[in-house]
Amino acid sequence: MRRRRSRLLVALLALASAAGCAAGPSVRPALVENDGKTTTGAPSSTPPVPLPPLGEPESPSLRWGDCDDDTRQRIGTPAVPDTLHFTCARVTAPLDAPGEARRSMVRLLALKVGTGPVPLVVVNDVDGEPGSVYAARLAATLPPAFLEKFSLIGVDRRGTGLSSAAQCVPADIRHDLVDADPAEGGLQDVLDAARKAGQQCAIELDDSQTALDSWRGAGDLDELRKALGMARLDALGRGDGSKVLAEYAVRFPGQVGRMVLDGVPDPGADTAAVLDAVAAGAQATLDAFGADCAARQCSLGDPKAALAALTDQLRRTPPRVDDDVEFGPGVAMYAVYSGLSQRSRWPELADAIAAARAGNLGPLSAFAAPVLHDSRAQPSRIDATIATRCNDSQTRLSADQLDQVVAGMRAKYPQFGAVVAQQLAWCGPWPVRTEPLPAPGAAGVPPILVAATAADPVTPQLGSTRAADQMPSAVTITWQGAGHGAVGTSPCVTDAARAFLVDGKIPADGTLCPA
Repeated sequence: MRRRRSRLLVALLALASAAGCAAGPSVRPALVENDGKTTTGAPSSTPPVPLPPLGEPESPSLRWGDCDDDTRQRIGTPAVPDTLHFTCARVTAPLDAPGEARRSMVRLLALKVGTGPVPLVVVNDVDGEPGSVYAARLAATLPPAFLEKFSLIGVDRRGTGLSSAAQCVPADIRHDLVDADPAEGGLQDVLDAARKAGQQCAIELDDSQTALDSWRGAGDLDELRKALGMARLDALGRGDGSKVLAEYAVRFPGQVGRMVLDGVPDPGADTAAVLDAVAAGAQATLDAFGADCAARQCSLGDPKAALAALTDQLRRTPPRVDDDVEFGPGVAMYAVYSGLSQRSRWPELADAIAAARAGNLGPLSAFAAPVLHDSRAQPSRIDATIATRCNDSQTRLSADQLDQVVAGMRAKYPQFGAVVAQQLAWCGPWPVRTEPLPAPGAAGVPPILVAATAADPVTPQLGSTRAADQMPSAVTITWQGAGHGAVGTSPCVTDAARAFLVDGKIPADGTLCPA
């Protein structure tokens, strides 16, 4: 209980800091400087299972082939350094569909970057860049010590990227799934679009419709572990990629190596309550984005005022962009929400909002393009997102309940309440999960490093702390900055992750890193 109270206090203090609150003198935990030194106290208890030593592959079965040119095309801009080289391989895993009569298989893409002898598997958000692309970008931001010890193994999760991409949502309704007006109306249009998406996905995906989830994604990682020739899985996950690793630890505790979970989602079963906290995190991130914009003296001015003016402008006369897709206020705010999660693109986002106010929607529409556009090389991200998140959840709300939820979230979170609430409508027509939800944590696993970010629009810090509280061996470190994910962005967290993964050094539980 003392450990849980300590974490909750850290979470509340960090949240207050992100919101800019101050009410007289306060006592705050010591901060870690960027050199990795900490003045926090020692851990309150000895981990029941020691951190395992790093192993090296024995009899790996993967056949790696050059994929450098193809990977660079998938990455696009900003490009990664020419000093990095990419090879790819295919892994097969059982589909393991509920009630499946035959043993179907799913083919996964794995990408390797770096020359280190130890494979470090990298898993990203299901709605973010495919794990292969994310690993390639991450490699460009990590200290040399990472790639001297590890080779990053980015894996496209089942249904994403080049791993048997779902691609089942009709192209003409993807727009309607992300077009909830931030200021008015219910979610009936989004729900109607979700019904059409669900019907088509049931036809296109067949047995795999309910087999795209995090639990089976964890099984895929164990097949990858065996193909890599590793006794244990060393891995780094971001966002709900961390959820896959957390469920791996529950499902395969004896195969857990060194793991870093960067922004693990709240494991709460009430999806509406979880998404309420996500909307709060998005609002806090918008405040941080505004402060960053002011510090850089960008031309946008007050982001909230600019966004209110932009959505009013789009509401009056919704223009069409790209493939004649209507770009209304809902799509615009979804694009902004996506941009806030990518800290390195904040200057680009500020310029895009300013350009949209002046009538040029092209730069802002680029932030929504990964959802609206679909191709063989770059599948739309919304198909696998809907399948995975709906299969991971048992929450289904009626149309009236959805309207009540969105009204409440709009009142509390004017910019992003509707953007986040519409995700509940996506699952309305989807088959309800009949299997019990996996436990959020299990005893008997080595220490797992959980990194949280104070203002995170995707996996809010309070939810990550709650997830860590339910993982007996979790050790938390919190970056008091903003954006989605801290590894590769916060030098302090990145160094702590390096020390944990490379040197086996476990930071003090509850450590804070400055913004």
